[in-house]
Amino acid sequence: MGRKWNNIKEKKASKDANTSRLYSKFALEIYVVAKQGEADPELNQALKFVIERAKTYNVPRVIIDRAIDKAKGGSDENYSELRYEGFGPSGSMIIVDALTNNVNRTASNVRAAFGKNGGNMGVSGSVSYMFDATAVIGIEGKNSEEVLELLMEADVDVRDIIEEEEAVIVYAEPDQFHAVQEAFKNAGITEFTVAELTMLAQNDVTLAEDAQAQFEKLIDALEDLEDVQRIYHNVDLGE
Repeated sequence: MGRKWNNIKEKKASKDANTSRLYSKFALEIYVVAKQGEADPELNQALKFVIERAKTYNVPRVIIDRAIDKAKGGSDENYSELRYEGFGPSGSMIIVDALTNNVNRTASNVRAAFGKNGGNMGVSGSVSYMFDATAVIGIEGKNSEEVLELLMEADVDVRDIIEEEEAVIVYAEPDQFHAVQEAFKNAGITEFTVAELTMLAQNDVTLAEDAQAQFEKLIDALEDLEDVQRIYHNVDLGE
């Protein structure tokens, strides 16, 4: 599963931070999750997860609190969660998750981004069957053997444990996300380099230089859409 997780995460975080897109996307996600359930993260596991994830991207606490306060204020904004699937250059596969208050606008914008950048939309299920929903949790300060021992003592099953640069990355079933985090927290580890529920491709593909350039242009176009929250793909972008 060596996806160079931290490299991918850092590139995206750096790019998003420069345009403030990252903060806006997290603010919306936190607002929606808080509005759908309790506004207290201790009573709303979904909200707690989003906040934990936001912390790994260094989202300021003031933005998190503002989004929660907005949900508490009884705003009547309603958002739908949507997933689009499609193909990029050379058969690359892409999954796009969105939050929107205008389904028609979002569908049109996502379709246009694919169409103008060498891709095309697929039907539901045309791509996702080649991806696995996965919990990804990363820490620093321990090696893979120490992490394995820690998780075994906590009776937590995981798929894989990999050392990537200075971090240890744990890959687990989605329903084990909180169990892995709790095992770390009980061992005194409270800072995470990554804490995600994501979609990992079963097999990565490497594109020729021209196809990769077009693929990256397509991803940029999708990321620029305000309704798009997350993008998953099967392309190995290298270092």
